[in-house]
Amino acid sequence: MRVKYIIGLIVILVFVIWAGISFQKTLTPYVSIAEAKKVETVVQVKGKRLDSGTYDTGTNQFIFNMVDDSGEKVEVVYSGAKPGNFDQATEVVCVGIYQDGKFNAKELLVKCPSKYLEESSKT
Repeated sequence: MRVKYIIGLIVILVFVIWAGISFQKTLTPYVSIAEAKKVETVVQVKGKRLDSGTYDTGTNQFIFNMVDDSGEKVEVVYSGAKPGNFDQATEVVCVGIYQDGKFNAKELLVKCPSKYLEESSKT
């Protein structure tokens, strides 16, 4: 009877450890641009857009410049179309990796304040 409990506990413990390791691998930390330049892993960088950016139809890349809270600037290259509300955005979160002097974003999260102002004024 005790052997069954011990085996059950070992199976549960192995599952909990496996789940914890898997969960930790999916976390993408927020870092500054300076920190993103130092690491070689996928990170999230939050900043303000400096321009409206340009879209290259030949390579399907959207390129713009951003600055973080510490004043560090970086060129962001996003493989995809320009988000529709990008020009109204005050902040942009870029998920990707810094390589070859540019931040290569695989995902853009655009924060548009007008969307939130309308909601708050209705209440």
